[in-house]
Amino acid sequence: MKTKITYKKAGVDINKANDLIEQIKPIVASTKRPGCVGNIGAFAAFFKPNIKKYKTPLIVSATDGVGTKLKIAQLADRHDTIGIDLVAMCVNDIITCGAEPLIFLDYFATGKLESPVMKKVIEGIVKGCKEANTALVGGETAELPGMYEKGSYDLAGFGIGIVDEKDVIDGRKIKEGDLVIGLESSGIHSNGYSLVRKIFSDQELKKDKALLNEILQPTKIYVKAILDIIKSVQVKGISHLTGGGFFDNIIRILPEEKACVILKRSWEEPQIFKTMQERGNINAQEMFRTFNMGIGMVLVVAKKNAWDIRTALSKRHNIKSWIIGEIIKGQKRVELIES
Repeated sequence: MKTKITYKKAGVDINKANDLIEQIKPIVASTKRPGCVGNIGAFAAFFKPNIKKYKTPLIVSATDGVGTKLKIAQLADRHDTIGIDLVAMCVNDIITCGAEPLIFLDYFATGKLESPVMKKVIEGIVKGCKEANTALVGGETAELPGMYEKGSYDLAGFGIGIVDEKDVIDGRKIKEGDLVIGLESSGIHSNGYSLVRKIFSDQELKKDKALLNEILQPTKIYVKAILDIIKSVQVKGISHLTGGGFFDNIIRILPEEKACVILKRSWEEPQIFKTMQERGNINAQEMFRTFNMGIGMVLVVAKKNAWDIRTALSKRHNIKSWIIGEIIKGQKRVELIES
């Protein structure tokens, strides 16, 4: 008699996945904000934006992951903050054009579904969504035996926001003499981890809890602070320092014939970057093109507004900031100089 084959025996447990969805529904529901329509679990998610306050509303979208930082989280068996990183990478991109993030969806893929692990990941995503005032409206859980080894999983996120066309921040108004404000990061954030894992071995990370805590520090979410700032003060350009660091991100908001000069020693560089540079024997150019070096977000503003913006960031949002550079006339580029 032939052995009966089932989907479960093939490695996919539908009942387990359904049970998990029921468990996380109340957690996900806690991210609801005005505009949410319907319940988690439908084939598609609905959201009704308040477009009355927009003359010409534009929908803004972003998608991202957290890279090989996942490998370190899985190595440490710590899954409660990686979801914050996932949300941060998307909403921080959306806010760069002045848009308000509205909704977020996640994609979780694994070889074998482990409910406690996924629940912790979702709890992190929920925490990030609350921090950004963004509703988690749905997602996808994929159990893919044969695609991922035991204990590993992958994450991706997708966010949607809205902005009035007249309020879009795209760098076109940047002028010579404008100042560059750098907002402090919470550490490495979610880029450059393939290099981090070359510098620090898995064995070292397992032994050094303080180092592990530093490296797994979740990405700072800047949404509320920036939405608050742009209500009353003009911000001409915003750059999220992710992959490509200073060179490949700031240049994306520069107009033609405008260059950005960054003063390398104008802010407090966290020790972790100094340690990595020394341990890896990495030159400054490579460091500033790979990591955020302690600056997670950059704002380009008129000189007359810089002090008010920095004061608001500090007093209302507890975010440190520094004047880290200036816009000059010249070939479109980002230049690092000693201050």
